[in-house]
Amino acid sequence: MSLKVETFPVYPLGCNCSIVYDESDKEAIVIDPGGEELKILDFLKNNNLKLMYIIHTHAHFDHCLATNAVYDSHTDTKVCLHKEDLPLYQNLPTQCQRFGFQYNQKIKTIDKFLEDEDEIRFGNNNSMKILHTPGHSPGSVCFQIETLKESILFSGDTLFSGSIGRTDLWGGDYDTIIKSIKTRILPLEDSTRVIPGHGEFTQIYREKKSNPFLI
Repeated sequence: MSLKVETFPVYPLGCNCSIVYDESDKEAIVIDPGGEELKILDFLKNNNLKLMYIIHTHAHFDHCLATNAVYDSHTDTKVCLHKEDLPLYQNLPTQCQRFGFQYNQKIKTIDKFLEDEDEIRFGNNNSMKILHTPGHSPGSVCFQIETLKESILFSGDTLFSGSIGRTDLWGGDYDTIIKSIKTRILPLEDSTRVIPGHGEFTQIYREKKSNPFLI
C-alpha cells in the first residue's frame, strides 16, 4: 500500500492540517484546512495530487478557514462535515468575530454529510472510517485509517496528547466527550497513532496510561 500522510500546523491557531494521499494514483484527502491555504495548495501541486475530499473533524473556525480557497482551486472535490456541526459551519463569521478574526468569504455549501461508521474511499483501495465522537462539538468526528503497517486516528479536538478538547464552547459537553473517548477511541488498538487537531502526536496506549482526564 502506497498511502502517505503529511501533517503540518497552520495559522492562526496551529490546527494540524493533514493531507492523506495514495502515492500510486495521486488521489488525496485534506483534513481540517484551518488556514494558510497556500501551504496546502503548494503541497498538493508539488506532489501532483488530485484532491478528492476536503473533510473536517468539526466546524470550529480554526479548522475551516482555508476550506473555500482550497476548494476554489480544486472544484471537482467534495466538502464534507457531520450534519450536527452545520450550524457552527454556517456561523463561521460569528465564530471568527468572537475570537478577534474576520471572515468575509462566502460559505461553501457542504457536498456530503459524514455519518458514523461510514467509509470514505479513495486511491488504490484505500478507505477512511468515520467515528462520530461528540462532546467538543455536537458533530465532532474522528477518522481512522488502517494500513498493513499501522493504524492512524485523526482525532480532531476530541483527544489530545495528555488532554482532551475543551467543552465550554457552543454545543460542548464534558460528560459527552469523555464517553466518546472511552467508548469510541480507547477501544482501538493500543498501537494506534493519534494525530490530534493541535499539538504533538500520541498513541492510544499512552493516553490510556497517562492522560489525567482518562485515568
